[in-house]
Amino acid sequence: MESTPAGNGPRTGHDHRGLRGRFAGIFSSSPSPNLQCSEQVAKLRDEVQKQSDLKETCKARLESTQEYLRFCLEVAQEHGFLHLISNSSNDESPHQDDETDAATAAGADGEDERAKAEAEAEAPPSDPYLAATRELALQHGWSISPDEIELHEMIGQGSTADIHRATWRGLDVAVKWVRPEFFFSLSSNGMAGDAEAFFAQEADLLSRQRHPHVLRLMGACLRPPDSCFLVTELLSGATLGEWLHGAKDRRRRQRDHPTPTLADRVSRALEIALAMRYLHEQTPRVLHRDLKPSNVLLDGDWSARVADFGHARFLPDGKAALTGETGTYVYMAPEVIRCEPYTEKCDVYSFGVILNELVTGEHPYIDTSYGPSKIALEVADGKLRPRLPEDDANSGALVDLICRTWHAEPLNRPSFDTITSALREIKEQLETTQS
Repeated sequence: MESTPAGNGPRTGHDHRGLRGRFAGIFSSSPSPNLQCSEQVAKLRDEVQKQSDLKETCKARLESTQEYLRFCLEVAQEHGFLHLISNSSNDESPHQDDETDAATAAGADGEDERAKAEAEAEAPPSDPYLAATRELALQHGWSISPDEIELHEMIGQGSTADIHRATWRGLDVAVKWVRPEFFFSLSSNGMAGDAEAFFAQEADLLSRQRHPHVLRLMGACLRPPDSCFLVTELLSGATLGEWLHGAKDRRRRQRDHPTPTLADRVSRALEIALAMRYLHEQTPRVLHRDLKPSNVLLDGDWSARVADFGHARFLPDGKAALTGETGTYVYMAPEVIRCEPYTEKCDVYSFGVILNELVTGEHPYIDTSYGPSKIALEVADGKLRPRLPEDDANSGALVDLICRTWHAEPLNRPSFDTITSALREIKEQLETTQS
């Protein structure tokens, strides 16, 4: 016997239609809440994966740093100066006691001197490198006063500086103006001298360069924190990445303009290689350490200029530098990712990734779903490189050169002298084929 709700009579056809309608409304309602929930879950999963990759990266770096510190301590012990490291903190106390005794004996006049000394200590320190570079700029005529510059629109922006189009002595120029907060942020941590040295080294290094494919410095102002800027030639073209890919979206898969011809792309690679050969053959050698498409500018004739020497360093013969995170993960050499000592061959690796990008016309690792941290881990472990060009009549020599430039062993990577010779031959073959 079928039961019915208390107090209700038999259902009519109209009631059944209403009930069916209500059920239909429930099950045919918009799935947007479920869709939104799925999207949120997907985003959370991506974030968890990113955090997991970051954790692995930090762990790997910590282990590498610990190994290097152990190595340093072993060297110190072997050469008999380990006690100087362990006792360095105790060396300060005798001097502090002497200063206290002298201050006590000085009397009222000494109090004024101490107050003056404290006021000077609170002022941002003037880095010796910055002072020397400023003097060098004055002696050689490339020191520029802020009132000589007429700033116009901003044409670029970096992590520490803004790039403006400007006018200087009637010339159209580009001005890279370091933001004052860059100096203030480090000054609050007692590292004002580091910020000044960072800027001074870029100005000093760039002032020494005279090459058609290296961005030309015209002058600089070195008055931190408010007036620190570099004045360079103004180029009317795009960056190498914009010229190659069109869109600024790094992971965009659909092109919005035709790919330049292979001969043109090889020409840009040759120009970059010539600039890097010039830098590496100087004494001391110059390491760029952040070579990537966005740091290569093009002029109105699409000729390349290697730019942005903010991370560049001098490297004396026979010496190796040590770094933690210098550069950009996608273009960073495995030894740099692992925080190991490195030479100018780290630039060769970065160039290899750029050369492959020019030949394929694709962003590095676009065929993967990896984030920068995961890419860094896989590259450091020797498990990952960007996808190589498809095999055809023109790619054989290029593929061979690319594989040598990003070899896991830095000593097996060719010099830029060898690279420029190889690219000249490849360019000539392409031009012969097209003619």
